[in-house]
Amino acid sequence: MIDIRADDFDDMVEAAWNELPEKFRAQLENVEVVVEELPDANTLGLAHARNPLGLLGFYHGVPLTERGHGYHTVVPDKISLYRQAILLSCRNSDELRALIAHVLRHEIAHHFGISDARLREIGAY
Repeated sequence: MIDIRADDFDDMVEAAWNELPEKFRAQLENVEVVVEELPDANTLGLAHARNPLGLLGFYHGVPLTERGHGYHTVVPDKISLYRQAILLSCRNSDELRALIAHVLRHEIAHHFGISDARLREIGAY
């Protein structure tokens, strides 16, 4: 596990966000990206996960592909990145930067309606 200050972790998340192509960021207007220490019990249940250290991130929301005409004036979707789980998966800052970017892109894919099965199929998992 790499040891890093919370502020430095947050800076890496912000850098990963800023590296996304503008055409994708523009479609994420109503999405909040947050860093949490670990997932709560409800999120673990939604993810069908038992171990909080095994879940690196989670998309809380309604994918764009599932939104209908009545979808408006709703609270923002949320992408959670779980700091402790991510840190445990990395040995150095290069691995950490890469994993943060990967998890962020993975959860954004869910926002666009791309399933885990499809991500596996295209080799992005």
